[in-house]
Amino acid sequence: MTTEPEKDRVGVSSPARWFEARPLLLVALLACAGLAFAVLAHAVMEGDTRAFDEWLLLALREPGDLANPIGPEWFEEMVRDISALGGTVVLTLAVVIVAGYLWMVDRPQKALFLVVAVSAGALLNRLLKFGFARPRPDIVAHGTYVSTESFPSGHSANSAIVYLLLGMMLARVEASYPAKVFIFIVCTMLTLMIGMSRVYLGVHWPTDVLAGWAVGACWALLCWYVLLRLQPSGTRR
Repeated sequence: MTTEPEKDRVGVSSPARWFEARPLLLVALLACAGLAFAVLAHAVMEGDTRAFDEWLLLALREPGDLANPIGPEWFEEMVRDISALGGTVVLTLAVVIVAGYLWMVDRPQKALFLVVAVSAGALLNRLLKFGFARPRPDIVAHGTYVSTESFPSGHSANSAIVYLLLGMMLARVEASYPAKVFIFIVCTMLTLMIGMSRVYLGVHWPTDVLAGWAVGACWALLCWYVLLRLQPSGTRR
């Protein structure tokens, strides 16, 4: 007779379990993300990325009218909506809703872990912003309100942390492999679109967004590694 713990292990095959069986790969990915941020930060501080940043920002503006992004007005409004998916209010609501659900289904440790992981990641990015203190783009008009420093992009980093971490947690309890792949694709695409929207709106240099993705991915992978170490191997709970 199959015991209950054994049943819970049956059919578990996912990228999460693959990482679980190969922790060195996950550590390598963390190192790559951290190294990418370090190299990019050094290049930005040295001014080596200025030409690329300016070229891409200007390429997304109408010739002769730097206050107007390329494309029709409805597209610009759509981009603002996408950008809002990485804003503080939307991400906070997502975390609160998921944490509340985890608490209601008797998973208080997971709920607490999610809240602490996201809060600490957001604080880390805020400290990086304060430390680098890079000004916002000044060669094009801003398409939405901003008030903090530019590097790294908070929308890019925080959306990567929240959506990737939620995607990893959701994929782990999903039995269908195609569904797991779909979840990862959706979460990744959301993160990418939010970051690109910030450049289109002229509120971030492109390298701000690249750095934000690196920080967010690194933190999400680190949190995922910690979560796997805290959870029994091979279970979906």
